[in-house]
Amino acid sequence: MNFERNLDKYAELSIKVGMNVQPGETLLVRSPIDCADFVRKAVKYAYECGAKHVYVEWSDDECSKLTYNMAPDESFNEYPQWQADKYTQIAKEGGSFLTVVAQDPDLLKGVDPQRIANFQKASGKALKEWRSYTLTDRCKWSIVACPSVNWAKKVYPNCSEEEAVEKLWEGIFQCTRADLESPVDAWNEHIANLKKRTDFLNESDFKTLKYSSAKTNLSIDLPEGHIWLSGDAKDPNGVSFVPNIPTEEVYGMPHKFGVNGTVASTKPLVFGGNVIDDFTITFENGKIVDFTAEKGYETLKNLIETDEGSHYIGEVALVPYNSPISNTNTVFYTTLFDENASCHLAIGSAYRSCIENGNDLKEEELDKLGVNDSLTHVDFMVGSADMDITGITKNGEEIAIFKNGNWAF
Repeated sequence: MNFERNLDKYAELSIKVGMNVQPGETLLVRSPIDCADFVRKAVKYAYECGAKHVYVEWSDDECSKLTYNMAPDESFNEYPQWQADKYTQIAKEGGSFLTVVAQDPDLLKGVDPQRIANFQKASGKALKEWRSYTLTDRCKWSIVACPSVNWAKKVYPNCSEEEAVEKLWEGIFQCTRADLESPVDAWNEHIANLKKRTDFLNESDFKTLKYSSAKTNLSIDLPEGHIWLSGDAKDPNGVSFVPNIPTEEVYGMPHKFGVNGTVASTKPLVFGGNVIDDFTITFENGKIVDFTAEKGYETLKNLIETDEGSHYIGEVALVPYNSPISNTNTVFYTTLFDENASCHLAIGSAYRSCIENGNDLKEEELDKLGVNDSLTHVDFMVGSADMDITGITKNGEEIAIFKNGNWAF
């Protein structure tokens, strides 16, 4: 009974807070077939909120693996234009997108990494116009997670399949506040608290951030007119939504050419169905000039070589070490959760909403301001219990932002 009640509250939270579905709206739900019970509840809540159309697009890990293992090489250089057009049309017409993730972190282990890289490039090009809507919040979008057996077993390898799925559900409910009496009210309070951090950073208008820990020594310049954001976002009609559930981050953008030093990963990164772990990245004038990886080196290499923009970073996000997800002491092997347990950076494109008038500027104008553009945007985790972050103002004043992994103000 507790599980069904929490699952119902989680679905309600996803629709009323994550998507904030409005009367007359079109919603596209993209989900693995493993998550059908959750999706049915979400669809019900969407219609109760007045949605006009709710479409569901199903996927299946096993079919995806068969494709990567058996399809001809040339197929990975293509992406169906009709699929890209569908997403773009829904976005243009004011529709919104709920994505449910449940992927096995090792799904594509052993698959030729070049096949994966080719498909990432092909899909990135085909979906560029649609992603311009999500990157600028011109449409509402949100990501939530549900367990699959293989994902649960990766997180809890010493448990039976049933126990692993049950434990992962408990972790998801806890991290998303879905197990509280009123998750919607709890999220409204949480968003308000994040906004206080955001307001301080915006009022401080820092020029540079200095990261320091046992394995990281990094300097990040911030562009003129940068904006810190958190928690919720607003679509062109002023309707708020929460892109990630859970979220604990306050995020902004670096100056494309203002990143220098070396940063070390502190959690595994799952990308393209493979795990990248224990890696470092070195920057000079913003560009990645060197990298190492104990695991997944070729996958990391292919990510960085996606295009010119993937040699730079587009997001800087601050997350306290002492936070609900981090305090579970669990590596979830999915960016949605792990990025919200740790400060992180993102290889690739910046969010235009993180700079003044960003959604109205042309690409060449954004480039002059130091805003990175790429076909990809992939977060990797760098926060730790010994991480200090210092903000340097335009007047040269140094202010502690993080001390020993947590907010210093």
